[in-house]
Amino acid sequence: MNIHRDILRIAIPAIVSNITVPLLGLIDVAIVGHLGSAAYIGAIAIGGMIFNVIYWIFGFLRMGTSGLTSQSLGGRDLAECVRLFIRSFGIGIAVAAMLMVLQVPIRTLALLVMRPTAEVAALATTYFNICIWGAPAMLGSFAVTGWFIGMQNSRIPMIVAISQNVINIIASLLLVFSFGMKVEGVALGTLIAQYGGLLIALVLGWRHYGRLRVHYTSSRLWERSSMLLFLRVNRDIFLRTLCLVSVMLFFTSAGSWQGEQMLAVNTLLMQLYLFFSYFMDGFAYAGEALCGKWYGARNTAMLNATVRSVFVWGAAMMLLFTLVYAAGGNLFLRMLTDEAGVLSLAGGYLFWSVILPVAGMAAFVWDGIFIGLTATRSMLISMFAAAASFFAVYHLAMPAMGNHGLWLAFAVFVFMRGAVLTLLYRF
Repeated sequence: MNIHRDILRIAIPAIVSNITVPLLGLIDVAIVGHLGSAAYIGAIAIGGMIFNVIYWIFGFLRMGTSGLTSQSLGGRDLAECVRLFIRSFGIGIAVAAMLMVLQVPIRTLALLVMRPTAEVAALATTYFNICIWGAPAMLGSFAVTGWFIGMQNSRIPMIVAISQNVINIIASLLLVFSFGMKVEGVALGTLIAQYGGLLIALVLGWRHYGRLRVHYTSSRLWERSSMLLFLRVNRDIFLRTLCLVSVMLFFTSAGSWQGEQMLAVNTLLMQLYLFFSYFMDGFAYAGEALCGKWYGARNTAMLNATVRSVFVWGAAMMLLFTLVYAAGGNLFLRMLTDEAGVLSLAGGYLFWSVILPVAGMAAFVWDGIFIGLTATRSMLISMFAAAASFFAVYHLAMPAMGNHGLWLAFAVFVFMRGAVLTLLYRF
């Protein structure tokens, strides 16, 4: 058995799928970045962060489903694989309904915490009021994607992601440049694509896995022991995500407090980190699927061999992105905006994009491995320690270093996640 081949079989489609996510964000930023005001970039940053917070909080629908499904597949329990799909998808739709009911207080609280300027707040409100109606599609897609990865299939999520993002880009460009819309055009394009992506995922899922319906038994769908395991795993991921959200929300807010230009600078530089992170997640997904399968099959030798191999690929990606960002970071920023003041200010912070891949590589690889093992308590501990480090470094460094102190705190945060998980690995 060739471990590297198995890793690439899952990772390459996942990378192609994941890479469309930051590319889509870049297209949105690039569209509004040429509308003549930094406020549009700020609105996309604020509106996007609100939904990142919402969807990160409920990211357990993907991560928990992936780990449990891969373990059930490794243990050859196909009936439980089917039940996991139904449980996760049903919970996702129920949570989405709750979010739509509570949309006004959620939006009000988010803007109160982030404190953008009046112009940015008005534009971000328009963006939010449209995109909130995509919650059922997004949370449903989380469940479906996690299930596919757990079934060792990253090709369908790749097809779905590419299709969804092509729809989004085309719709946004048409609505903004052909119909004269601005932020509302970008938001409507996103909404259209979200439901299109879910529909494609369900159709392809039925086509490839419809035969598994013969294994379905409703009597154990809400079985107490299975539900307790599902809830325990997802509780830890939920609390872990709250720590992550607190850091990311504070990071965006701290940029907003420094004015529209600094908010725009941090938004542009964060796109570089997000591009790296979604790329690395392809190998994390491979770690989820394969480590979960070997853990479910009780094959410790293959589990540890897979861990070593995933880290080899993670190190290669770290080196690649460090070199690319060091050589071409300025060109990348100029592709995103033509605002001279923003570009000039961003140049002084560009070196952080070179540091972050080195600091954060281990965190991404370990996240995938620990999700596959459903060792979610260790993930919670590492994220709590990393978040505490972020806030401590920020308050110590910000008075003397300004916005550089914010980026230093973020670099410490991503490093600590990987460092603590390295200490906690015991399999």
